[in-house]
Amino acid sequence: MNTTIRIKLSLMMFLQFFIKGSWFVTVGTFLIKNLQASGTQVGLTFMAQSIGAILPPFLIGLLADRYIAAQRLLCILHIIGGILLWCAGSTDVFGNFYIIILLYMMVYMPTMALINTISFRQMNNPDKEFPPIRVFGTLGWVVAGLIIGYTAWEQSGQLPNTFKMAALASGGMAVMTFFLPATPPLKRGGQVSLGDTLGLDALRLLKDRSYLVFFLASIALCIPLAFYYSFTNPFFNEIGVKSAAGIQAMGQVSELLFMLLMPFFFVRLGVKYMLGLGMLGWAIRYALFRLGYLSGSEWPLIAGILIHGICFDFFFVTGQIYTNNKAGDQFKNAAQGLITLATYGVGMMLGSVLAGFIVDANVTEDGFHHWETIWMVPSLIAGLVLVLFLFLFKTQKTTNLPTKS
Repeated sequence: MNTTIRIKLSLMMFLQFFIKGSWFVTVGTFLIKNLQASGTQVGLTFMAQSIGAILPPFLIGLLADRYIAAQRLLCILHIIGGILLWCAGSTDVFGNFYIIILLYMMVYMPTMALINTISFRQMNNPDKEFPPIRVFGTLGWVVAGLIIGYTAWEQSGQLPNTFKMAALASGGMAVMTFFLPATPPLKRGGQVSLGDTLGLDALRLLKDRSYLVFFLASIALCIPLAFYYSFTNPFFNEIGVKSAAGIQAMGQVSELLFMLLMPFFFVRLGVKYMLGLGMLGWAIRYALFRLGYLSGSEWPLIAGILIHGICFDFFFVTGQIYTNNKAGDQFKNAAQGLITLATYGVGMMLGSVLAGFIVDANVTEDGFHHWETIWMVPSLIAGLVLVLFLFLFKTQKTTNLPTKS
């Protein structure tokens, strides 16, 4: 790949995840402390991400496949997103905040598929070329967390600043899109079927048994995933962990390392066991959180954060590459929208509802929580998903992932 293009794609990844990392990690704490929200309301807020991931990515994927260059769509969505983020940081009423975040997620979530499409279009061998570029997204998330930790916005009640920082970065991303490689639609002209119009081409992937198992496992694994994103930061702050957002950023440092090692693991493990290790990581992570809470020790909490590279890279990044290679050139955008729908859409929606319910059901009389019970639930779910996946998913151990469904 051309060095200039590699740098541009890397900067795109950095900004994309810096934006989300600027506010997403601490939003649970912001809601509880600044807006006096309940666990259910925190869950509803994270469910807004799921709503934004269900329909918009399919529609935006359709536009990118047929009508509008992907980088132009990315620009438009980030301009709108920046305005909404600034408004989110300026409200102190939960109802208003929720509406703004819901609208924001409907424009942000499609950009997750677009950045993958822009990247994959420039690559001949995504298995090896994608991880070193995607790693800069993780770096962006780390930098955002370190800024929040350094400024002590969590402790000083200044978390509204996180949204404004994200809004400025979103504006910067919109400018950056003018320098990205042109990624025009692949399908122009000709007769358009109803399936094309609705962006349903990607559903053909589900005819393949292994991909169907992966798709369903992605939905199921995102149920425990929702517990992490919704309540890790409130959990750390409640039990007195200092600079919680900064410590959580250590997880992205782990993600950086494992992202760089992914080509090495692809060769030796193949898709099935890469995905399986990712699932195992989530089960172990929550067991470590539970152990840390019960023992009063901080090392299990830090260990649970440090295995984030295995949890995220081995399952979600591997899944994106697997989906890209399965789809082929005909409907890559719609395919990325499909996996976004499965993970951040359906799975996270179910998980956000369950997590909010479990947290509210384990509130103590003095306003604290029975975290040992809360963390046991996602650990058991992740373990069950792992067992079923290993039994049902059939594929050869190879780095040459199939290109057709």
